[in-house]
Amino acid sequence: MAFDANRPDLTIGVIGTGAMGRGIVQVAAAGGVQVLMTDSRPGAAREALDFIEKMLVRAAEKGSITKDEAVKAVSRIRIVDGPAEMKPCHAVIEVIVENLEAKQKLFSELEGVVAPDCILATNTSSLSVTTIASKMKTPQRFAGFHFFNPVPLMKLVEVIDGLLTESWVGDALMQLGQRLTREPVRLKDAPGFLVNQVGRGFTLEGAHLVHEGVADFADVDRVMRDVGGFRMGPFELMDLTGLDVTQPASELIYNQFFQEPRYRPNLIMRSRYEAGVLGRKTKRGFYGYDADMKPAVPPEAAAPDSRPQSVWLSPAEPRGHEVLQELLGKMGVALETGAKPSAKALILVTPMGDDATSCAVEQGLDPKRTVAVDTLFPMVKRRTIMGTPVTDRHYRAAAHGLMASDGVPVTVCRDSPGFIAQRIVAMIVNIGCSIAQSRTAEPAAIDKAVTLGLNYPNGPFRFGDVLGPERVYRVLAGLHRTYGDPRYRPNIWLARRAKLGVSLLTPEP
Repeated sequence: MAFDANRPDLTIGVIGTGAMGRGIVQVAAAGGVQVLMTDSRPGAAREALDFIEKMLVRAAEKGSITKDEAVKAVSRIRIVDGPAEMKPCHAVIEVIVENLEAKQKLFSELEGVVAPDCILATNTSSLSVTTIASKMKTPQRFAGFHFFNPVPLMKLVEVIDGLLTESWVGDALMQLGQRLTREPVRLKDAPGFLVNQVGRGFTLEGAHLVHEGVADFADVDRVMRDVGGFRMGPFELMDLTGLDVTQPASELIYNQFFQEPRYRPNLIMRSRYEAGVLGRKTKRGFYGYDADMKPAVPPEAAAPDSRPQSVWLSPAEPRGHEVLQELLGKMGVALETGAKPSAKALILVTPMGDDATSCAVEQGLDPKRTVAVDTLFPMVKRRTIMGTPVTDRHYRAAAHGLMASDGVPVTVCRDSPGFIAQRIVAMIVNIGCSIAQSRTAEPAAIDKAVTLGLNYPNGPFRFGDVLGPERVYRVLAGLHRTYGDPRYRPNIWLARRAKLGVSLLTPEP
């Protein structure tokens, strides 16, 4: 079919003028597209148009566009009474309530209104594109066109091919996305698409860590900001988006994947959702909020002044040994050189996927003096350490004081394979690899979607390659071995490339 996204008379319809719908209308009109918009609520479309005009005028005042461009953009928007007036459209985008029956009913109506070659698209974020299309007479011209809120600021748009979608439809939507100044990524229909699927690794694994007593909310957030390089931690993010959004989406993805363990929700999230402790919108979430919406973050305890009498560094993990040896050398710490630690030495280990307990037992070390240090990530802004369940508090304090002696804050967590950042990032990588393994999308598209849609410092594949596929694999394997939980089972895409020592971006013929 012929669809020219750049034709000067291109006309699209937008049904639903809430925050998402009016954002789509704004970027379409600004992109030179004629837009017909409607909403089932009386007056809603008029309110949306007034809002869009205000946003375009503001953009002109800031110099983002000219006044003339703002006026012309508004002139391209026309309010119509309902779906029955969408006949002139070359494409129609649905942005109504997330209800399967309502969407199916709307598209059945539209099929009888628009031309046979008009593209029909849904902005759904949680429902199956294929399922929505199952009641249509022409599912081959139907696809997902998923924008992100706020649309004018979020450049990503996911183009989702349903099972029966013809390839020209996805091609056309990719072109349309570019005309709307978005960054489109293409994928096959899957629960959560790309962004919402990968995002589960960040939020759910953070919740599992707290539920297991490894760390508290604030510590997990601090580590993921300072160590992982994320703009905010998982609990800050869930407070921002609201558990009334995150929790139902998590359960929906889990159930749509037939209870795939890596998407298993957590009781911490569920109980707070049911109690109405939703985050910023209720002024009470994982953090409390004052009238100015400033979170009440528990203060971080000062590092102890204590230092160890002597330090012995395990050579069992060569890379970790090298990294920590270099850091301690810069601190002026003289390490013991013996093959075994002396009777009173602080014992430091640098596990990759193992916990401190396993290191002590497997290496024949005194667990009362053993403390593990996370060396997988740069130790510039924050460091993470953990002892065994029997590590003497004096040795733990000495390790804390030592690692913080140059002014860098230290988070002390409880014993866990993978510490905090290793676990969360490994889950993000594993989910990304599972998406690639299923051929839902190409690795480059997955990375692009995650960095643009979630503002992560890296996508799953870039993260995996920076940290090292073999090390990420070892983290997951250690978690899987220790917990016996299938949610940590390494994906085969990751496992093969880790064993071959090649990039996660290496394609298969």
